[in-house]
Amino acid sequence: MRKGIKVRIALLDQNTKMSVNPMKAVVLLSGGLDSTTTLAIAKRAGFDLFALTFDYGQRHHIEVDRAQDIAKHFAVVDHQIVKIDLRQFGGSALTDSIEVPTDRDQKEMGSEIPVTYVPARNTIFLSFCLAYAEVKEANDIFIGVNAVDYSGYPDCRPEFITAFETLANLATKAGVEGKNRMKIHTPLIKLNKGEIIQKGLQLGVDFAMTHSCYNPGEEGKSCGVCDSCQLRLKGFQKAGVEDPIKYAITP
Repeated sequence: MRKGIKVRIALLDQNTKMSVNPMKAVVLLSGGLDSTTTLAIAKRAGFDLFALTFDYGQRHHIEVDRAQDIAKHFAVVDHQIVKIDLRQFGGSALTDSIEVPTDRDQKEMGSEIPVTYVPARNTIFLSFCLAYAEVKEANDIFIGVNAVDYSGYPDCRPEFITAFETLANLATKAGVEGKNRMKIHTPLIKLNKGEIIQKGLQLGVDFAMTHSCYNPGEEGKSCGVCDSCQLRLKGFQKAGVEDPIKYAITP
């Protein structure tokens, strides 16, 4: 048999093995702009997608509904909605009777950790992702945290992600046995909102499916004046495209 034919057969065999044992990734999917773009990035990278969404008692439950639609759109292998009630602890405008800040400028947003911060939320979410990944024998976890245009949350910083990845490889059977290493992917962490939106558009993300507002109306319409809405609107302005969702108030 000629050498060229042998090489092609070897490649075919390799591709067959990849299709039988595909790469798997757990993606934290909130239904928002960032997590949806992250899901699209993981899909483009060739991973089989396992999405995890949390119904944690947040006032904006519409994001859970959007996450379900997005998961179907991207044909994820499995989408788990985990119900936990962080309202039992409160301490955040998203889980307690605390007013959501509105009409704040960029300087105000960056001056302190805002009341919309949910204590230890990403630590809790990533812990569930880690357990799910172990069960599914997935070595990769994707989370859409961002440390450029964000609301000042401490669990969105690179230092936190690095520390959690270390913990993940100390706290799992796979990590201790040295069979596999867990990797936490943060593809958006160094991008501003405009760059994230441009990346999503390149990957075919329909941002009309996403939800970002901290304080939506009864029908789910975004308020337009909370920190998250303002960051989103600023991002679309930077990207040079119109935001496809409607707002109760457009600044």
